Amino acid sequence: MHILIIGAAGMVGRKLAQKLAADGALDGKTIEAMTQVDVVAPAAPAGFTGKVEALTADLSTAGEAEKLVAKRPDVIFHLAAIVSGEAELDFDRGYRINLDGTRYLFDAIRIAHGEDGYTPRVVFTSSIAVFGAPLPYPIPDEFHTTPLTSYGTQKAICELLLSDYSRRGFFEGIGIRLPTICIRPGLPNKAASGFFSNILREPLVGKEAILPVSDGVRHWHTSPRSAVGFLIHGATIDTALVGPRRNLSMPGLSATVGEQIEALRRVAGDKAVALIRREPDEMIMKMCAGWAPGFEAKRATELGFTAEKSFDEIIRAHIDDELGGKL
Repeated sequence: MHILIIGAAGMVGRKLAQKLAADGALDGKTIEAMTQVDVVAPAAPAGFTGKVEALTADLSTAGEAEKLVAKRPDVIFHLAAIVSGEAELDFDRGYRINLDGTRYLFDAIRIAHGEDGYTPRVVFTSSIAVFGAPLPYPIPDEFHTTPLTSYGTQKAICELLLSDYSRRGFFEGIGIRLPTICIRPGLPNKAASGFFSNILREPLVGKEAILPVSDGVRHWHTSPRSAVGFLIHGATIDTALVGPRRNLSMPGLSATVGEQIEALRRVAGDKAVALIRREPDEMIMKMCAGWAPGFEAKRATELGFTAEKSFDEIIRAHIDDELGGKL
């Protein structure tokens, strides 16, 4: 089996590649080759015994997608995107990378399908940003997509493309609407939702963190561990069970910022909580007012997708995976 990961240098891409390398197989088939692609050179996953190719490429550049499809990978994980805050600040770049790059990839596969019947599995990372206020709580699977950000709009358009290209038989696609991933390791990124991770990650290592919204803000979360699990399950699930509605809202954990902070207090104590400094940010507060508070995620749960049940679990997973199990 040949795996292609687009966006492999990002946090989820790196963790996905490492998990696949550790497993050595996907859906009972040995992974013989893994191609990793990003705008910066991805690092090869440790311990992988198959062939690894690391490529530097911009999917939104004409002709690049054709090169990636030329070797006919069996499974394509499409994770490449610029995040919500950056897409809102740079309209042209957001549409070029998040929409045009995806369309180039889908069309390259469509053309290859016409040449020799090539029909890969495509796992696309969408986002709960495809939903916008006013929103019920919890949000049912049948709720309409009305994004209120450019990022959410770009993802919603790509979801429609994925469903249509799958309907036409060009590939077997599945869209994974990721909750906000928390706790993200490493340095803060430009995602408007980054503070959800920052207010936990930094205090856990004795650093100050900025909280730009009120404690009452409620949102939908999952851990990096679960996000990788969603992608792998999406690559192996029987799409006949999914049906024509190829985009799924993933299970997760609904919590307020205040509940996050109390979980931090239970796990790491008052000293950690004291490192959170409140600095309201009007742009972020306006954006998060339209964010999804939580989902039923009934379809995804019935199809076997799973996530954490408490924020204590999410914090302890971060401690285990990123801090060696110790504070």
